Amino acid sequence: MRVLLAFDKFKDALTAREACETAARALHAKHPDWQLDLCPLTDGGEGFCETLTRVGRGQLVEMDTTGPLGRKLRTAFGTVRIKNLPTAARARLAPNQSGNLAVIEMASASGLALLRPSERNPWNTCSYGTGEQMGAAIQAGANIVLLGVGGSATNDLGLGTLAALGFKFFDAAGATVPVPTPATWETIQRIDRSSARNLPPVFIACDVTNPLLGPAGSAAVFGRQKGLPVDDLPRLETQAARIAKMLAAACGKGISLADTPGAGAAGGIGFGLMAAFGATLGPGFDLVSDWLDLPARLAASDLVLTGEGRFDATSLGGKGTGRLVSEARRLGKPAHVFAGRVSLPDRSGAHGPEGCQLHTITPVNMTLAEALPRTAGLLGTALERRW
Repeated sequence: MRVLLAFDKFKDALTAREACETAARALHAKHPDWQLDLCPLTDGGEGFCETLTRVGRGQLVEMDTTGPLGRKLRTAFGTVRIKNLPTAARARLAPNQSGNLAVIEMASASGLALLRPSERNPWNTCSYGTGEQMGAAIQAGANIVLLGVGGSATNDLGLGTLAALGFKFFDAAGATVPVPTPATWETIQRIDRSSARNLPPVFIACDVTNPLLGPAGSAAVFGRQKGLPVDDLPRLETQAARIAKMLAAACGKGISLADTPGAGAAGGIGFGLMAAFGATLGPGFDLVSDWLDLPARLAASDLVLTGEGRFDATSLGGKGTGRLVSEARRLGKPAHVFAGRVSLPDRSGAHGPEGCQLHTITPVNMTLAEALPRTAGLLGTALERRW
């Protein structure tokens, strides 16, 4: 029996790699003859940099960066030789290039998980640290930048990142606005890109298709989970529209760029980097699948096990676990999802989408606070009971 263990993270409990290793220990104890293929998943958020850098036989470069509220923290970016990329990933990212590729994970410097719940409010958070990482990677000689944008704490249209890369923001009196968080947007009257750094090609791994503005836009869909008070949405949306128009004009681009699917990714950093540097948005799971050689590993498996902290409708809307399940079922492979919570109101019983079996590992009466520190044990127990 060959089993593909392709788990995503269990947020605030297990990294994707830890989840795969937990599952492997549980299965190996009962079935020492099974062949276990550990393949940690990432959707562009936590684990993106470490996972892809490791598979690409690259190196992690540590550095000091600025967190979403201005606190200093230690982070890292990855550097991978382009010639070491799997063939399909290289064809997608750098078909005619050589040198080094930088792998940057926005969540490491500008992530929601870096903040306590009481600190989360996108009026006050800034993506400056992500720009610092990009600048350091370029200084280190990166010929292409790959940015994963999952798990961000910001809704600043990437202005913080642009500030770190040389953009200037001025108020009506001509004074510099040094930290362009949404709380300061009303004071910004001019954007100057004359001191901006020259960037190599930037590729944004992004699986959301939200535009920047409107009912499906960044603030409307993701603002609440980042701490935006519900009554503040109209004001933030109005200011975002004004700043987006100003940024597009400063960069010689049309405001229609805001309607691009994915422009609303990670608080609008997709829009900001497209306008400022011509960044390319691409499907994150497809890239990760190519990088990890998932098609071949799926084809070679007899059983596919995956999971994450919460498996819900968003999992079926482009996230790694949902995409993996769909591909496994297309190939006729039995697939199982193990999650802290399963929330698919249109489904009942153990059988989920497309014949996949769903398993909730958390006992019914256990609270989240109780479950989080016990996640590894709960996952192992659930697997042992099933097999």
